[in-house]
Amino acid sequence: MKRLENKVVIVTGSTSGIGVGIARLCALEGAKVVVCGRREEKGNAVVETIKNEGGEAWFHQFDITKLETIDSLLKDTFDKYGHIDVLVNNAANVALKDGSVSELTVEMWDAIFECDLRGTFYAIKSVIPYMEKNENGGSIINIGSMASINGDISSTAYACAKAGVDMLTKSVALQYGKKKIRCNCVRPGLIVTPENDSRVLPFIKNIFLDNIMVDRYGCPEDIGYMCVYLASNESAYVTGQVMTVDGGLNSHVPTVAQFRNLNKKTW
Repeated sequence: MKRLENKVVIVTGSTSGIGVGIARLCALEGAKVVVCGRREEKGNAVVETIKNEGGEAWFHQFDITKLETIDSLLKDTFDKYGHIDVLVNNAANVALKDGSVSELTVEMWDAIFECDLRGTFYAIKSVIPYMEKNENGGSIINIGSMASINGDISSTAYACAKAGVDMLTKSVALQYGKKKIRCNCVRPGLIVTPENDSRVLPFIKNIFLDNIMVDRYGCPEDIGYMCVYLASNESAYVTGQVMTVDGGLNSHVPTVAQFRNLNKKTW
């Protein structure tokens, strides 16, 4: 349908996982997609896939922890295309060591916040002047996490950083909405990707699947479809929202799967 025709869309962290799904679907809808990440070989492979599918894409080196690469990404994109319409802040590092409050060091905490909150903040701060040049403003889409919703036995720093992304989303929407710059957050549930499939143990998948309200895990395209909507003009009246895409995982009390196995009600 070419819902993103003539739009320039930057997808950070799009050399693997969820980012690839977002980039591919945006390109299929007519966007000029900037694929960016640390790994040039993987990035170029994503670009090649998009081109083979009839889309337009370009790779740019990028590291969310190095602010100068954010500056060059935005400048080079603007120089190449003349405008930036959509920024998808997908880059993060869930592989960083995390744990309980007692296990975390200050250094571990700072490293996770540097990847998962500071970089997102700086990318938004830096893209706003470019979007202010556009007659129709722009759309900023942050990729959050269901980890930000409830407490957990681990992933303390990651969950706190992603909770910060939720609130940053609302603040940006409030402060720049009158300038036609929208900001929303997509909060994925369990998304199985080619990179993490072998690392998520079967018994963990089964626990999640018991609590997911549909009959499968999530895939990168599930997040990509929501991002296409938020990037398109169809969502022109949508801003400041945190949208959970998790197959209903967080829509119920956490004991529902266990009570279901007992064939009893939860009350």
